[in-house]
Amino acid sequence: MERPDMEEQYSVTAEFYDHIVPYRKRRDVDFFVEMAREAGGPVLEIGCGTGRILIPTARAGVEITGLDVSPAMLSVCRDKLGREPAEVQARVTLVEADMRSFDIGGEFALATTPFRSFQHIVETEEQVAALRNIHARLADGGRLVLDLFNPDLNRLTDEAYLNYQEIEPEFTMPDGRKVVRVGRNLSRNLLDQTVEVEMAHHVTHPDGREETLTDRFRLRYFFRFEIEHLLARAGFAVDRIYADYDRSPFGSKEPGELLFIARKI
Repeated sequence: MERPDMEEQYSVTAEFYDHIVPYRKRRDVDFFVEMAREAGGPVLEIGCGTGRILIPTARAGVEITGLDVSPAMLSVCRDKLGREPAEVQARVTLVEADMRSFDIGGEFALATTPFRSFQHIVETEEQVAALRNIHARLADGGRLVLDLFNPDLNRLTDEAYLNYQEIEPEFTMPDGRKVVRVGRNLSRNLLDQTVEVEMAHHVTHPDGREETLTDRFRLRYFFRFEIEHLLARAGFAVDRIYADYDRSPFGSKEPGELLFIARKI
């Protein structure tokens, strides 16, 4: 994926992110907050977005740096952070940068990539570059949590997958706008392991005016041993692989998640 695409993603729909029903119900926040507590901080969150996980981590007393390539997402995060108590704000640093090339000071006990942010990098050498960049910012023995979805092969190879469309529950914005998000798969490439996704936000304003705001992006999906090789190339050893945010072992749920806990060596 070219860098401008990553920067522009969510540029028109970042304001909706925290109101989207499936995101509000995600069960990953407690998992990442607990990982941060165990590490003791400081934490580097790659792809912090609107602060969905970053702010609860800071509330838990952990120093955290949030990095994101999207200025629109970071703008929402800053607005939310500005409503937090001073002691929470003091624990947070926000950085606008690309995970493949960021250069920040400090040394971190834990780095995290919540909610598939790593999967927006589709080129192998850029994936290795990102992992090596993260590795360089970790303290000796520091850990990385790589959050990926576990590919469902039956679904990916089903021709009906290309016609898949999901209409999510309607939500209402604070200003009264009603929004229905519709997700659909535009294309897939089984050779390079990518899918192209469209998220259309159908907005109805209080005066009845309607508009549609759309995000489109490609995702790379990974398999277990592929990730193990990528991590090894970047100087990591795999400690654990989980199938879910409840720390179920990999393989206990189908398809489940693909949550790697890796250690800097």
